[in-house]
Amino acid sequence: MTLVAGLLVVIAVIASGLGHQSSASPSSTSAPGNVPPSTVWPAYGQAAFVQSGQSRVQAGPNQHEAAIASVAKVMTAYLVLRDHPLALGEDGPTITLTEADVADTARRRGQRESVVSIAAGEQLTERQALLALLLPSANNIAAVLARWDAGSEGQFVDRMNDTARSLGMTHTRYTDPSGYDDATVSTAADQVLIVERAMRLPVFAGIVALPSATLPVAGTVHNTDTLLGQNGFVGVKTGSDDAAGGCFAFQAIRWIDGKRTTITGVVLGQPGHNKIAAGLAAANAMVSRIAPMRRPTAAGHRLDSSVSSTGARHAASSEREEIPSLRNALVR
Repeated sequence: MTLVAGLLVVIAVIASGLGHQSSASPSSTSAPGNVPPSTVWPAYGQAAFVQSGQSRVQAGPNQHEAAIASVAKVMTAYLVLRDHPLALGEDGPTITLTEADVADTARRRGQRESVVSIAAGEQLTERQALLALLLPSANNIAAVLARWDAGSEGQFVDRMNDTARSLGMTHTRYTDPSGYDDATVSTAADQVLIVERAMRLPVFAGIVALPSATLPVAGTVHNTDTLLGQNGFVGVKTGSDDAAGGCFAFQAIRWIDGKRTTITGVVLGQPGHNKIAAGLAAANAMVSRIAPMRRPTAAGHRLDSSVSSTGARHAASSEREEIPSLRNALVR
């Protein structure tokens, strides 16, 4: 009887271990001895993050393939910049918009998609197109960039999936370049991998750090990331729809144990009437739990975990220079 009871205990332990292993991909396993407390994670949806100086993504519970909405545009921008690299200050080649692009925009607007106004014959530089893609989250420009880069949206999507596999994003499947299609799915842990990779590119990091920009026809467009410049947040990309809930891929600079630290993370599936606001709030709360705010010392030395809004972009740039593993910006 004692032997049987012992065997049952062993079987239960093994089953529990297997169940835990199946809840996260190998790429999202936390490093031993560095597991964050359960209170870090949002109450709903899923989340993951990685800190500078750490090699592995720390994934919260409930990791599963889910719609990611416009967070998919991080991969779109990464591929465009990988194939058509820009140096800081460069505008890049010009893309001429066509009547077909205008018709596609009208169709998308009729479906209540996020678009920017364009005109046939309008010329957008590569940088301007990326601004339209990443700040106001223009689905019509995602399609324009996909066709410009790969010849067709289908070929571009194939390359998105090839790149995801090469980065170890084993629970990701892209079906469109904008994320409007609910069949474009991923996990928070997988998305951290592409967000961290994209933020290594100075032009990408510079664009997502802008609160607004001006386009030839659309005029002034605004960044949907309203956390930008607050509490150390330096980007990256919001996303929202009924299937995905509120999503936010982010990077923030905080001080942890006296060291300036980059926190790159993703929250998916946040509920609320204003889904973008829900995603932003979940990320803000999560970062504050990872690196709580502190008051300045009497001597005037700041122990505040955040980076000021004026120094956020400089801090992000400096952080990338300090990490040897981030020196190779382009991975083919």
